[in-house]
Amino acid sequence: MPTLEHNALVEMFREHPELAPRLLATLFHVEVPPHASVAVVESSLDQLIPVEFRADLVLELRGASGALVLAIVVEIQRDEDPDKKFSWPTYVTVVRARKRCGTVVLVVAPDVGVASWAAESIDLGLGLGHVEPLVLGPAVVPEITDPADAERETELAVLSAVAHGNGPKGLAVVQAALVGLGRLDQEHAMVYFQVIWSGLREPMRRALEALVMERQIEGEATFPFVRELLDRGKLAGLREGELKGMREGKLEGKRDTLLRLLARADIVLTESESARIQACTDITTLDRWIDNVLAAKNAAEVLS
Repeated sequence: MPTLEHNALVEMFREHPELAPRLLATLFHVEVPPHASVAVVESSLDQLIPVEFRADLVLELRGASGALVLAIVVEIQRDEDPDKKFSWPTYVTVVRARKRCGTVVLVVAPDVGVASWAAESIDLGLGLGHVEPLVLGPAVVPEITDPADAERETELAVLSAVAHGNGPKGLAVVQAALVGLGRLDQEHAMVYFQVIWSGLREPMRRALEALVMERQIEGEATFPFVRELLDRGKLAGLREGELKGMREGKLEGKRDTLLRLLARADIVLTESESARIQACTDITTLDRWIDNVLAAKNAAEVLS
């Protein structure tokens, strides 16, 4: 049965059909025929192919005159499935015969092992013909670490986080994707974030949790969809009580640092000034006061 992650990736290409030909051109350097429109037409395929051979999505590219110039069969593949080596050639030949246009299979495979398996040439018999799936996997999808790039290419940033989220630059890739998701509505952002989260292994999940917790402690605004998951208690360890405790611990550390620096600078505090420091619950303010100690001559200049 298709999972949420599987369906979410299908919906990504359904809602943004222009994404597939753009990726073929930019990542696979395929000469995509000039076209004026891209449309989802999987319902037509359902009428052509038995239920056991139904693809996830089929896209039609049409030229300015309305003529079909290319069909793209999109398949989401998260695990190896030997049956696909027989169904993918079926998609190509049936769609090509019916639509009288070139047809390719685009396989989205975030896992490096599955991507390698999916990219194998499929021999149709006696070496006389082959089907070559185009596989959108870690070897092809770029590592997007620049938040600005993620905002411009949010769907690609999501694919990047799914493909590279557990790699050496995983945290930076996921952070960039979160920035990109910030431009989407809450529902889509939540779904895409869960797709990313489900693909992360435990070490990277813990690193992401720590990052979110740190932002909470610092009082920075978190992404709404992450905030929603925190409220639901779906991320281990991120409970309001724990956040409050860690925030208090960090505030206490800042206050102690400030008081030690004041003592070293021979700056004497009045009772009201000391109480003001102890009552401060804003980390940014405490950091500013700590910086002020270096050039201050008295407590008033520090607490300005």
